[in-house]
Amino acid sequence: MTETQPHGLQFFPVPLFASVMGVGGLSLAWRRAAKVYDVPTGVATALFWVALAMFALFVAAYAAKWVRFPAAAWAEARHPIRMAFVPTITIAALIVATAGQTIMPDVARVLWWIGAVGHLALTVAILSAWFEREDIGLTQMTPAWFIPIVGNVVTPLAAREIGSEEFAWFAFGVGLIFWVALLPLLLFRLLLHDNPMPPKLLPSLAIFVAPPAVSMLSWVALTGEAPSAPPARILYACVLVFVALVVGQYPKLRKVPFAIPYWAFTFPAAAASAAATTMAGALAARAYDVVAIALLAVASVTVAGVFVLTLRAAARRQICVPE
Repeated sequence: MTETQPHGLQFFPVPLFASVMGVGGLSLAWRRAAKVYDVPTGVATALFWVALAMFALFVAAYAAKWVRFPAAAWAEARHPIRMAFVPTITIAALIVATAGQTIMPDVARVLWWIGAVGHLALTVAILSAWFEREDIGLTQMTPAWFIPIVGNVVTPLAAREIGSEEFAWFAFGVGLIFWVALLPLLLFRLLLHDNPMPPKLLPSLAIFVAPPAVSMLSWVALTGEAPSAPPARILYACVLVFVALVVGQYPKLRKVPFAIPYWAFTFPAAAASAAATTMAGALAARAYDVVAIALLAVASVTVAGVFVLTLRAAARRQICVPE
């Protein structure tokens, strides 16, 4: 088959790795719930195996795309908007490693290093493209821009157990500072720019929730401080505000037809759930438990719902097709 002939592999979308992030992130949320509320660990373990299987399958498919259809893969990696989704691969590796650190520690350690070093390399590469390319401007900016840069805050989650604390601090600093730098630019683009985001990309608004949620978890992991410490409380407040803002967009979001960007809802929901559960475990007020349980339920329903919709779309051959 020549590269000019249509083939499903040619159109394998790299944003599918966001599904690994969603399932793996939900595994982490359930693992934290098991510690705080003494729920069975079997749910977290099962979700880890699903995430690992998905990750292996998608890595094989994406590698095959580069081998058989390098022009299509290169075009996607250079696309002004889609290039931001390429680092979902390295974030997925870090999340799977974190979820599997006690189940498969040796494999998790290898995945952690691949994800941590690979993501930092992609950060530099994509930042360089943003600096140099004239075809990338405010119109191409979406909340997905958090992925290649702020994704570095995922690195510390399992650094003490299977990685390097020094490297994790470095990555955390990069991710946190660039979150602070990108946040006002993205808010300006969404609130004041004349050219709105394409409707298909509106689910990416949920990505605003992830940076403060993961930053809070990583701060606690790196410092050993209690989640009730001021930095964690501040980040947790940001999480809840962004959750409220996304919920407020529900009337608009519900009109968006299903597509792969729906997976953008899943990891932020799981990260918010993990952050809320961590905070509930440190503070006695009943309200924290209510929020944590509610967010865990929402995250679980969201991941399950998007997973089923994706399987239905795949059965109808609506995945891996040209747009």
